[in-house]
Amino acid sequence: MAAEDSGFSSGAVAFAFLAGAIIGAGAALLLAPQTGAETRRLLRDYAEKAEEEIRERLPEAKAMLDSAIEKGKDLVEKGKDFVEKGKEFVDDQKSLLSSAMDAGRTAMKKHRAS
Repeated sequence: MAAEDSGFSSGAVAFAFLAGAIIGAGAALLLAPQTGAETRRLLRDYAEKAEEEIRERLPEAKAMLDSAIEKGKDLVEKGKDFVEKGKEFVDDQKSLLSSAMDAGRTAMKKHRAS
């Protein structure tokens, strides 16, 4: 629901949450009263968990990216079609205007001749 309200995808929200959790855990570890060896071990454990989480979510992120790329390609094609139709419309209108101008010139010549 939050993803719909804010415009962010669920993957982006999950990544932001994960990044915040890792940063918070790292800060807590660095500020906690324990030995350097314990801190390094805990940091290594958190880094391994983060890596595992990222590897688990990688296929989902790739699928989302592929989907976004396909949607983008579809939009580009629709845009090209729209531009082509616009060009055709302009050409048609130019033709109509040219015909109207020719008809007006012919009518003016006939009027002046009479």
